Amino acid sequence: MFPAGSPSHTFRRLSLLQLLLLLQALGRGLGRASPAGGPLEDVVIERYHVPRSCPREVQMGDFVRYHYNGTFEDGKKFDSSYDRSTLVAIVVGVGRLITGMDRGLMGMCVNERRRLIVPPHLGYGSIGVAGLIPPDATLYFDVVLLDVWNKADTVQVSILLRPPHCPRMVQDTDFVRYHYNGTLLDGTTFDTSYSRGGTYDTYVGSGWLIKGMDQGLLGMCPGERRKIIIPPFLAYGEKGYGTVIPPQASLVFHVLLIDVHNPKDTVQLETLELPPGCVRRAKAGDFMRYHYNGSLMDGTLFDSSYSRNHTYNTYIGQGYIIPGMDQGLQGVCIGERRRITVPPHLAYGENGTGDKIPGSAVLIFDVHVIDFHNPADPVEIKTLSRPPESCNETSKLGDFIRYHYNCSLLDGTRLFSSHDFGAPQEATLGANKVIEGLDTGLQGMCVGERRQLVVPPHLAHGESGARGVPGSAVLLFEVELVSREDGLPTGYLFVWHKDPPASLFEDMDLNKDGEVPPEEFSSFIKAQVNEGKGRLMPGQDPEKTIGDMFQNQDRNQDGKITAEELKLKSDEDQERVHEEL
Repeated sequence: MFPAGSPSHTFRRLSLLQLLLLLQALGRGLGRASPAGGPLEDVVIERYHVPRSCPREVQMGDFVRYHYNGTFEDGKKFDSSYDRSTLVAIVVGVGRLITGMDRGLMGMCVNERRRLIVPPHLGYGSIGVAGLIPPDATLYFDVVLLDVWNKADTVQVSILLRPPHCPRMVQDTDFVRYHYNGTLLDGTTFDTSYSRGGTYDTYVGSGWLIKGMDQGLLGMCPGERRKIIIPPFLAYGEKGYGTVIPPQASLVFHVLLIDVHNPKDTVQLETLELPPGCVRRAKAGDFMRYHYNGSLMDGTLFDSSYSRNHTYNTYIGQGYIIPGMDQGLQGVCIGERRRITVPPHLAYGENGTGDKIPGSAVLIFDVHVIDFHNPADPVEIKTLSRPPESCNETSKLGDFIRYHYNCSLLDGTRLFSSHDFGAPQEATLGANKVIEGLDTGLQGMCVGERRQLVVPPHLAHGESGARGVPGSAVLLFEVELVSREDGLPTGYLFVWHKDPPASLFEDMDLNKDGEVPPEEFSSFIKAQVNEGKGRLMPGQDPEKTIGDMFQNQDRNQDGKITAEELKLKSDEDQERVHEEL
């Protein structure tokens, strides 16, 4: 609305005499007849549109911005802010408006529409405005209020949604990432971060924002939604901003805080679950297998090892992963669940990575440690129980053993068990028939003894794994030694308990024809075993072992052994020594 005595810029050229006459007319209170036939005593107010929500009403001393159309009783327009495309921006109740307008604006809500009938004595009186408003004119105004504020106003903050978990609140010097919709007080949108497909990223309290936003963001939690109303003197003031924010405009921001960090932040650790009996914690140089869910601070998931059904496998503390994770994984226990919050300067920095991790993003990893080991780790052996009777002989290299076992991963995932086959596993120690770590762990056991073995992957199935065994997996065995037989020296298929017969070939040649066919050879060897004079290699098929022995003695491969061909292995070894000498 125009100031008193000046409905438009044309009337600013009124003479001093005209202004004095105008003030006298206003003082006399002259007016036209009211609709009922008598003169109007006061402004007639028709509130023909009242918004559902009215958080604030106009009071004396408030600064208002509004549009209006001004007409006479016959409907003829004498002035309009719409024609000038400029809102009226003025203080109410301090004499800058005609008295009728001052009164008619009182108690108005933003977006309310009123029709005001202003009698002459509350308008331009008996003098009028030369060339525009005749004397004693009753004025009709259609007004819509678009903004109201006061110099005593502060930033108004309304919390629309606060998440149940608030790891930290915004403080001065923090760096924040947030989405916003910015409107004028009447709801007119002037800007939104959503239309640009990215958050607004800035420091708080460092002069990068308007003062009101600096204040309104303080104390926010990631994921919180706020409505922030900022008076113009804490926003863009008398100049406004470009064509979208007019001068003296109150601003309304609906803000969603995505994340917050400070350049001084370190990695934040939160233990979610710690298994009992943690005897070892991870350190730099360890190789770790873990599952994780990775999310932004507002809960947006950007990656998950579970979706690939495969652990993430890496060395820690050696620069293979982002610095924040390198730090955050040290000190964990096997089976531990840990939340690791990584500020962007220890993650992917200002540029982010790919299309899922934006620049300057705080990352949150919920980690479940499956296992870890060090390339220098030996087999860990723990005795669970020993037989009550004394144990004079224990398993050793070359022994043939039978044992039961259960095999699992360190997280408890069951892999294999001899009990599934209804019989113990059989192996000759040192014969490369089982993984190296299990071979080592089975040595030195008493029959009936039970052990727990922790076998690192370099002594198990390595980086590639095996059928049913993930790559780089630490294996947990529970073993029980069922039986043990002394093995044979390397290279031997049969040994004598005492000296062999002096007339070995003659004893072996059962029909005394000077030749020993396979049948006679087999019968002779079996008889020696049955009489306890010798023994075959344990753990092998006796028929196959005897067949191999026969092939070794049948030098010319003619299907029979002669006296010249038959030689003891000890004699063969002695001859070989002489040849080498």
